[in-house]
Order: sequence, then C-alpha cells, then structure tokens
Amino acid sequence: MGNTTPDQTSKSFRGWMGQAWAVALVLSVMVLVPPAATSEIYQALQPDGTLSVTNVPTDRRYQPLPFGTTSIGTRISQRELEQAIAWYARQYRLHPALLRAVIKAESDFDPAAVSRTGAQGLMQLMPRTAASLKVRDPFNPIENIRGGAKHLRYLLDRFNGDLTLALAAYNAGEYRVKRHQQVPPFRETRFYVKKVLTYYHAYRTGKVQPAYR
Repeated sequence: MGNTTPDQTSKSFRGWMGQAWAVALVLSVMVLVPPAATSEIYQALQPDGTLSVTNVPTDRRYQPLPFGTTSIGTRISQRELEQAIAWYARQYRLHPALLRAVIKAESDFDPAAVSRTGAQGLMQLMPRTAASLKVRDPFNPIENIRGGAKHLRYLLDRFNGDLTLALAAYNAGEYRVKRHQQVPPFRETRFYVKKVLTYYHAYRTGKVQPAYR
C-alpha cells in the first residue's frame, strides 16, 4: 500500500488481549503433552473477526491447532488464510479473487512483509491506516485482511465502484486520485493497478492458483 488502511476450555476468549492470553495457555499445554494429544486443541475464525481457541469444538469451523504453532500473529495455515479471505470478502462485498490479487501484489502472501515506506503485513497497511481501521496488530494475518478488505470497500464506495480508481487510491492515496480525477501519473501506481488487475483476472478465472508461503 502506498501513502495511505478461532479456548473455550470453558469459554471463548475475545479481543486481542484475550486472544494472546488464550494462545499462551494453549502453547503451555502443548509443551506439557506429547504431539499426539495436540489434536484436542482447535481454533476457528469467529463472525466478529476474532480467533477462538478451544478443546471442545462446537461446530465444523474449528480446525486442529497445528503442533509447533508459535505465533498467531505471524503464520496461519493455507486453510485459515482462505477462510479469512472468504469471510471478509463476503462481509465487505468483494470477490475473494480481488483480495487474493491485492495480497499477492502487496506482499506476495508474506504476513511479515514491511515496505520501504513502512506499510505492514499481507495487505500492506500503513500504521496510520491500520490504526484508523482498528487493526491492533498488522502482522496478524486475519486482522490485516479484515482491515485491508474494509479499506478497499471504502475506496470502491468512494469512487463509485470504479475498481481501477479504487486500486490506484489503495496504492497512492485517495486524495491524489481525487485531485487528478484519474489514476495519478506515477509509474509505480500505474504498474500496481495493472498488476493487481492481472492477478485478479487470473485468480477469478482459475488460470492461476495462489502460491501461499
């Protein structure tokens, strides 16, 4: 982005601090039990975007927490990533292929990516934009996708559904696009828009599958 934003051992932990406490508890249990027992710990993405961790899964959304997990905020499985993309695409009325395309162009699916301008995570949120979107940890893939999808929806609405202008604004900032009334005359932005649209077409038509890290 340019200059601009699944324990319920007895109950679900919500909110960032709750998530962190829950994961710490799960990891401490994982240290004390053999790997074969870790399949009793599950995690699922909740409708409000939080992650719930439990040893008593209540529905099919819950998936086993992989043994050796060290940080929810750094790496998630391909399945979890796809679940997050699908969820937030529905929530913000976006095609999942568009979110995949932006992630590919922004970070090449690297949740730890940091640009030279300070943009962070999968969808390369600038710190100020992340804060305005209430993204506490830009390196948490699920939080980052939520924020990026919300921001992209805002830009699409701002530019009356014009995807080209929305993508240009995602890269260069909405005020620059507004000032020029078109894609700004910046080589980086024009290349970015073309790249995202190319990925979007490829993912949407199934000609290319995302290469997750």
